[in-house]
Amino acid sequence: MKKVLIGTFILFSVLLLASGASAANTIKIGAWLPMTGAVAAYGQDGWAGIQIAMKMKPTVLDKKVEVVVADTKSDKIEAANSMSRLIEKDKVISVIGEMISGDTMAGGPIAEKAKIPIISPTATNPLVTQGKKYVFRVCFIDPVQGDIAAKYAFNTLKARKTALIVDKSQDYCVGLAKFFKDTFTKLGGKIAAETFCVTEDKDFSAQLSTIKPTHPDVIYAPNYYSPVALFTKQARELGVKAPVLSGDGAQADELIQIGGKEVEGVAFTGHFNAKAATTKLAKDFISQFGKKYPNKEPNAFHALAADAYFVLLDAITRAKSTKGEAIRAALATTKNFEAISGKLSIGEDGNAVKPMVINVVKGGKFEYLITINP
Repeated sequence: MKKVLIGTFILFSVLLLASGASAANTIKIGAWLPMTGAVAAYGQDGWAGIQIAMKMKPTVLDKKVEVVVADTKSDKIEAANSMSRLIEKDKVISVIGEMISGDTMAGGPIAEKAKIPIISPTATNPLVTQGKKYVFRVCFIDPVQGDIAAKYAFNTLKARKTALIVDKSQDYCVGLAKFFKDTFTKLGGKIAAETFCVTEDKDFSAQLSTIKPTHPDVIYAPNYYSPVALFTKQARELGVKAPVLSGDGAQADELIQIGGKEVEGVAFTGHFNAKAATTKLAKDFISQFGKKYPNKEPNAFHALAADAYFVLLDAITRAKSTKGEAIRAALATTKNFEAISGKLSIGEDGNAVKPMVINVVKGGKFEYLITINP
C-alpha cells in the first residue's frame, strides 16, 4: 500500500511539473465573443477568423498562443460575467472582443480595473474607448461611419429626404443614427420620418406605415443584419422601393439568407471587402480562408477579428512582455500596421485610423463599390 501511495505521489508530481512547464510555454488570450444569441453570426465569424489567424501565426515571444473562448450570449450581463471569468479563472493576459458596442461597454470597465488590455474587432460606438486606457479597437468609429453614410446618401444617391428605422435596444444603432442625422441635415437634407424597433422584432408593419407615406429618397437603417433583412423584405412586399442604406452591422451572410432577393441593392458602410484587399497579410489570409472554406469569401467579421489577433501579437512582440501595462503601451503606439483590412494606426484614444469601404448586395453577394481613406 505504501509503495502504491509513493508511486501515485510521484506520478502526480510529474504531471504537475509537466502542466507547469506547459503553462510556462503558453501565452493565454481570451476570445470574448457572442457565440450564441441575437448576434451569434458575428461571434461565430469572428472566431473563424481568429482560428485562421492562429494557424498563420501560432506563437509570440517564442511561446504558443492559447485562445480561450468565452461566450457572451449577445447579452450585456453575460458579457460582464464572462469577462470576469476570463480574467479571474482563465488568467488571460489580454482579450479580443467583444463584437458589438453594448457588450464591449459592459465588460470594458472590468478589464480596465484589472489592467487587462482588450481590443475589439468591430465595436464602433465612440463610448467604447472613451475615458479608457486599456480598451482598443481595430475598426473605425460611428461618427466617421455616420458622416460618410450621410454624404454618400446626399452626394451619390442624390437623396434629399430620408426616413430612419433605428434599433433603440442597441447603443450602436442609436449612435450611428444620430451621427447620420447630424451630417445629413447639415448638408441640407430632411429627415422625413424616424421610427424605432428592437433587435428581436419580426413584424415591421407599424414602422412601414409611418415611413411609406413620406416617400423618402432613401431609408437609413443602421441596424444589425436580422432587422435590416426583415424590414427590407417587408418594405419591398409593400411596394416601398426607396434604396436602403445601412452600417457595418449589416454585413453578415445571414442578411442575404434572411432577406433573399429583396435585399438586393442594400448598401452599407463597411470595414472590409476581399476585392479591395491590398496588403500581403490580407492576401495570405484570404488564401488560407479559401482553403478552409472553399467557394466562400471572408467578410468583415472574419477579417477584423483576425486583425485584432495580429495587432495584439504585434504589440506583445514590441512590448517584449506579457504584462498588461506593457501591452497597453505598445497597442497605443501602433502605427501603419499592414492589416488585413488595410493600413491602420491606433492612437492614445484607443481608436483606429484606417480606410472604409462601401459595399452593396448584388447577385446574392457583397460587392465592393468604393474605398474611402481617412
